[in-house]
Amino acid sequence: MRIFLLFMALALAACDDSPAAAHVAAVVEDPETIDEDYPPGVIELGLDSHGARMNGHIYLADGPGPHPTVLLLHGFPGNEKNLDLAQAFRRAGWNVLFFHYRGAWGSQGTFSFGNAIEDVASALAFLRDPANDHLRVDPERIALVGHSMGGFLALHGGARDPKVTCIVGLAAANFGDRAALANSDPDALEDFKAYSDQLIMLNGFNGDTAVAELAAAGDSFDNRLLAPQLAGKHVFLIAGERDQAVDISVHEAHMKAFLDARDIHMTEWRLDADHSFSWSRIALSHEITDWLNRTCR
Repeated sequence: MRIFLLFMALALAACDDSPAAAHVAAVVEDPETIDEDYPPGVIELGLDSHGARMNGHIYLADGPGPHPTVLLLHGFPGNEKNLDLAQAFRRAGWNVLFFHYRGAWGSQGTFSFGNAIEDVASALAFLRDPANDHLRVDPERIALVGHSMGGFLALHGGARDPKVTCIVGLAAANFGDRAALANSDPDALEDFKAYSDQLIMLNGFNGDTAVAELAAAGDSFDNRLLAPQLAGKHVFLIAGERDQAVDISVHEAHMKAFLDARDIHMTEWRLDADHSFSWSRIALSHEITDWLNRTCR
C-alpha cells in the first residue's frame, strides 16, 4: 500500500508545480534546466583526519547555494554505498559528501570503529571550513545519513556535535550490543571475528582487533545511552523487517530508548525489506528526501 501511494504521489507531481511536488519528482526525474554558472557536479576530495588522508567526493547541487548538505556514511565494510540516495538528495537541492573512513577502501591510516567516529567529526569540520566555500555548503544545515555501521556513526556524530540537528539511521547498528558480548561471551562473536578477518579493504583490522576494541569500548558504544545528547534533535530511524544483519530488535531498542527520553523528535519507518533495502530503493529515496526537506531544510 505504501508503494502504491508513492507512485500515486509521483503521478500527481507530474501535474503539480508546487515545491512539495518538486521534491517528490526529484527522486525520479532529472532537472529540466540547470544553472549554467553553478551547475551540478562532482568533485573528488582528500579529507584530513588526525594526520591521515581520507578519500571522498562531493555531489554539488544546482545553483550558487549555499546548499543544505548531507554527510552520507557507509556501513561495515562499505560494499553498499547508497549513492543512489546521494543522487536523489542532490536533485532535491542538497549537496552530498561521501567519504571512506581512515583505513577503509584505500584511505590512509588504520580502520577502527573509534577512528570512524572521529572521522565523522573531521568530515563535519571539513564541510564547515571557510576554505571550502567553493563547495557551496551551508555550514548551518548539515544532516547525517548513515546505513548500518554508518547509522551507528550518524547517531554518535550527531550526539557529539551540537550543531547537527538532523540524523537519519538506515538499519542502524548498535555496537554496544557486541561490546557487551565481547565482555560476557566472546565465543558468541566467532562468526563476526571470521567475517572481520576477510575484510581486506580495511587496513590494520581483523577479528581479534575488532573484538578487543569492542571489549574496551563497552557501554561507550551503546547508542541507547546517547539519548541525553540527542535532546532537541530530529532523528529518523528506518528498519527492514527481514534484516538479517541488524535484527529488527536493535531498531526496537533504539526506538524505546529514544522515545522514553521524550525530548528527541523521533520519526520511524519499518518496511518489508532486507538489510540493504534491496527492493525498496525508490521508496527509500522518496521517504528520506521528503523528511530532509520537511524537517531539516
